[in-house]
Amino acid sequence: MPSWWAALFFLAAPEMVSIPAGEFQQGRSFVWKDYDVAWYPNPAKDDTPVRRVKLSAYSLDVAEVTNLRYQAFVKATRHAPPYHWKGGVPDPAKLNHPVYNVSHDDAVAFCAWDGGKRLPTEAEWERAARGLEEGKMYPWGDRAITKADAVYESKDGPQPVCSKAKNGFGLCDMTGNLWEWCADWYGQKYYESAPAENPPGPATGAYRVLRGGSWFDTPPLFLAVPYRSWARPAERSPTIGFRCAK
Repeated sequence: MPSWWAALFFLAAPEMVSIPAGEFQQGRSFVWKDYDVAWYPNPAKDDTPVRRVKLSAYSLDVAEVTNLRYQAFVKATRHAPPYHWKGGVPDPAKLNHPVYNVSHDDAVAFCAWDGGKRLPTEAEWERAARGLEEGKMYPWGDRAITKADAVYESKDGPQPVCSKAKNGFGLCDMTGNLWEWCADWYGQKYYESAPAENPPGPATGAYRVLRGGSWFDTPPLFLAVPYRSWARPAERSPTIGFRCAK
């Protein structure tokens, strides 16, 4: 099989990583500079208290969903393509780039079509992103982030999936490249009352959770594993993509 064909086969039929059942430490266990200053411009302070969370086993896509995979979904279902695709098709030079300008509903529909998958819960996403690191700032620990670790502060948008090293669970781009939709509604104080086993997120809300940071963002805050963000479900942005769970 030619190497280019093998690459396209991977993008069209991606691997999934099995995450075993178990507990992990969710939330921020380190101090952000200026967090206790009254005027600090992040009023949420929503990534505490730190708590132990127990999750059932699940699987997660190794990579963010690519343009190639999303194109197959659009062709099969006649779902509306991302609005920036000229003529309704992706740039042929960027088939292995992660798809963006997709809403939360778009992501849910794709995952259901792609073998009965779903979006990961926020807790599932964080455990997977941490890999084998417990309570650290990044998937690789507390060492400062570099351009060899993730796609961030870029002027060129997202880069091909898995262009950076995988984390301890064998997952790509859990930090940077694109923010990723999670299944949960966003709740600023959800950690204070969430169940300790398989937390599903709030029952209702105005925003859906985003995790992971993007090519546009600046470390360390936005790229840190416990950092939580959110967007309206209908939002379509060049900084937002997704991956599927099962």
